[in-house]
Amino acid sequence: MGRFKIGVMSDSFRLAPRDGIRKAKEVGADGIQIYAVAGEICPEVMDRSTRADFRRFCADLGLQIAALCGDLGGHGFERVDENPAKVERSKRIVDLAVDLGAPVVTTHIGVVPADQAHPRYAIMQAACHELGEYARHAGVAFAIETGPETAAVLKMFLDDVGSKGIGVNLDPANFVMVTGQDPVAAVHILKDYIVHTHAKDGVQLQPCDPERVYEAFAEGGIAGLTMGDIARLFREVPLGQGSVPWEAYLDALSAVGYSGFLTIEREVGENPEQDIRQAVQFLRARI
Repeated sequence: MGRFKIGVMSDSFRLAPRDGIRKAKEVGADGIQIYAVAGEICPEVMDRSTRADFRRFCADLGLQIAALCGDLGGHGFERVDENPAKVERSKRIVDLAVDLGAPVVTTHIGVVPADQAHPRYAIMQAACHELGEYARHAGVAFAIETGPETAAVLKMFLDDVGSKGIGVNLDPANFVMVTGQDPVAAVHILKDYIVHTHAKDGVQLQPCDPERVYEAFAEGGIAGLTMGDIARLFREVPLGQGSVPWEAYLDALSAVGYSGFLTIEREVGENPEQDIRQAVQFLRARI
């Protein structure tokens, strides 16, 4: 057994949910993360029987459900008028995670301001505290995916949220592509909060404004980014072909006591199955 477990974001195969999960098993993963916000895998569609059946389906394949992705899109929890509905829906996704045996729910929360006095800071803090406490009582971690802010700003925010139910889904590629943050340093800064990680790689082509990047995500999604002007700023690439220093990064995770999932996410590319197979092999050789 290696230092970590290897997961796959099963939606990355761009197949129907159960076909994607079968493919994750086929490529050699130990577990999966799956989107739980739409289609047949979401709290509004899955009744008690369906949830039990899905959990058995994954278990029969020998796969753990490492995490659910509960990303509701848009501007995360930045807007006070949208937050009551988003918080309630996120709670239902936490409930679904409990029923499926998934210990983590991940999401993007928007862009955390570096200035604690910024009005958006308190709005986001309140929503995350409520969700963190709900998750804590449910025995689940509600994990913020790294991306638009530096590790130091995110650490400050997490400390201020003050809930043991809040964690971090550390995506090293988001750091190197958008903020230019060293992911090795980020591991040490965020060590007390890391509950799940994405295994993704990328390169920054030129410095960019994270606020503008994530505004584009909020308004247009990944397709708008890859096809628009912002695509000239960074590029997601297959594992090992980007700027993530994998050996040092994995050593840092070990050093801070993390032993959970490295969940492969491939959001672009013409042949995701091939890229994911190679990513599994790449990680197996290093863990």
